[in-house]
Amino acid sequence: MTAPVTSPMNAPALIIAAPRSGAGKTTVTLALLAALRRRGLEVRAAKAGPDYIDPAFHAAATGRDSVNLDSWAMGPALLDGLMANAATDSDILVIEGVMGLFDGIGREPVRTGATADLAARFGVPVILVLDVSGQSQSAAALLRGFATHKKDVRIAGVVLNRVGSARHERLVAEAIAGLEIPILGVLPRAEAVALPERHLGLVQAGEHSDLYALLDALADLAERHLDLDAIIALAARPTLSTDAMGSALPPPGMRIALAQDAAFTFVYSHVVQGWRSQGAEIVPFSPLADEGPDDTCDACWLPGGYPELHAGALAAATAFKTRLTAFAETRPVHGECGGYMVLGEGLVDAHGVRHAMTGLLGHTTSFADRKLHLGYRRAVLLADCALGKKSSAVRGHEFHYASVIETGNDAPLADIADGEGNPLGTTGGRRGNVTGTFFHAIATE
Repeated sequence: MTAPVTSPMNAPALIIAAPRSGAGKTTVTLALLAALRRRGLEVRAAKAGPDYIDPAFHAAATGRDSVNLDSWAMGPALLDGLMANAATDSDILVIEGVMGLFDGIGREPVRTGATADLAARFGVPVILVLDVSGQSQSAAALLRGFATHKKDVRIAGVVLNRVGSARHERLVAEAIAGLEIPILGVLPRAEAVALPERHLGLVQAGEHSDLYALLDALADLAERHLDLDAIIALAARPTLSTDAMGSALPPPGMRIALAQDAAFTFVYSHVVQGWRSQGAEIVPFSPLADEGPDDTCDACWLPGGYPELHAGALAAATAFKTRLTAFAETRPVHGECGGYMVLGEGLVDAHGVRHAMTGLLGHTTSFADRKLHLGYRRAVLLADCALGKKSSAVRGHEFHYASVIETGNDAPLADIADGEGNPLGTTGGRRGNVTGTFFHAIATE
């Protein structure tokens, strides 16, 4: 077994976490990233768990790609390699947590998907964001519990969020003082900066006409209310078992046509980087611009996104449909989540209007009656396809509100189970060279 090492090439890192979702992690993370960059630091960011939207905001705030780090879906070598890469050639790495600090699925002790797994594995200190609205001294009891819950997870500081008044701040601070955990910032409720949301979380970074004004406002907020010097001083270099990059997904071809526009935005950077590291070339195209996959490519990938917001335009994109159909006659085409919906016969939007899609698979999906499908997934492939060889296992997740209202007659793509191993039946479809599923692939086992 290789002994853990702390490379001097790795930037110091810290984790922004919270007791629960909605406590202000994203606001604090973006404010910190923007303020540190304003100081002239080379800042990198990462996101714990499966998430497409937060990393895009990170990238806007830092000017550099953000990567996902997922202890459940990623094997140790891949996780270490991504961490090493994220911490290279930068001054500081800021990792935004997911849900509550210790929230995971629990079956595999070090592969729960919880933010705490990353803190323990890499020895990275945690700054806990506490939403203290509606409480005062009780915040100290909550902080004490988080600080002592796991010995290998270090709460190095706390940021108090949504503080109502000077008296409120004093009561909380006095109660926390005995814990010897420094207060690194106090964000007043009156100065909250709202990030707009929609049904899959925050509105995407690219949709904000005033994104950089928002980031400037967040940097101002951090400079007023966070102790930036103390936060920088707390960061610690991550401990890694290896800096060799493990595998994510095999490339579906060596020249991959990748749909990329406002309808197709959800593709993990580590997947694309992994394809490139294995020699593949990525050729983007835009279905919304009525473009089809480049004919020189040997595979096509339609990622997730928000096709339901552009269903009319996609239905009218006749050149895209024609070229994709011709492409699929001889080469693999794969769609995940939104891409899977576009491969079907039809898509019913939130208003109940049905739009004709490509018809390369036989299903129809609908947003008219929304139902949340959410969670980790482990898929065992039933045939060779763009995701890998028959019988191989792929880990990933689902996060969508669409439902299949017409199943069609296609063969299923995979047997699927949830993150705890409970079988969920089959998923997706395959017909000829075309495959698709609601499942977002993160990494092979």
